[in-house]
Amino acid sequence: MSVKVIAFDMDNTLLDSNKMILESSKVAIKRALDMGIKIVMCTGRPLAGVSEYMDELGIHGDDQYVITYNGAIVETAAGKTLNKYLINKDEYVQLVKYGDEHDIQYYALDDNSNVYTGNRDVSRVAVIQANENHAGIYVRTPDELPEDFAAAKFDFVGEIEKLDNTELQVIRDFDEQFNVVREGTVFLAVMNRSASKGFGLRRLAEYLNLTADQVMAFGDEKNDISMFKYAGTAVCMENGSDIAKNFADYITDTHDNDGIAKAMDKFVF
Repeated sequence: MSVKVIAFDMDNTLLDSNKMILESSKVAIKRALDMGIKIVMCTGRPLAGVSEYMDELGIHGDDQYVITYNGAIVETAAGKTLNKYLINKDEYVQLVKYGDEHDIQYYALDDNSNVYTGNRDVSRVAVIQANENHAGIYVRTPDELPEDFAAAKFDFVGEIEKLDNTELQVIRDFDEQFNVVREGTVFLAVMNRSASKGFGLRRLAEYLNLTADQVMAFGDEKNDISMFKYAGTAVCMENGSDIAKNFADYITDTHDNDGIAKAMDKFVF
């Protein structure tokens, strides 16, 4: 079957090393949009962190879609929610306590792209995240948050060595309760058990009455593996992790060397 949906991870996949979309990618994506193919950002970022790129690509309205927070929210480009899977306040408190007890810094994102942390010594990673999302950081203890507070995504953060040493333990402690996945070198994401890029992509395909064979996915990291497992055509960037590459159908060139356009030429055009 021909490709009807193309899902793109953002960082180090659609975005190059300068956090820009290559001109070759823009040309290929415009061609796909003109063919009626849905172009879907499928990212760990919140909507505020991808909106400018969607605007740049001309992705607008209720007939285009975006998957954010690693699949916690599936919505239209105009902001109409199709699916939402959040972490409630009790679960958030549990994760905060764990971070404090194990000396792991953290932040959380609510479903309005706001960044929260109880760390008084705010992680540089949280600052970068807030900047990417054009948001400030709310430094609040759990007691200072309302009872109906909910997080779309919780991230344990730290330098590479720190997360390398704690990743497996966090997964062992929380894997039955949450979806825990390494997003990149400095992010270890914790989401609702039903939230993943793969499940979000599946739900979107079902909403559009499409099958997995009609879905193509681009990614580079562990949090992309779930959509690689679902999509009929899974493409990993050459700059991606070895683990992610193991689940891909095809390894394209890097995010800095026209990898998106080359794979779309091969499989779409």
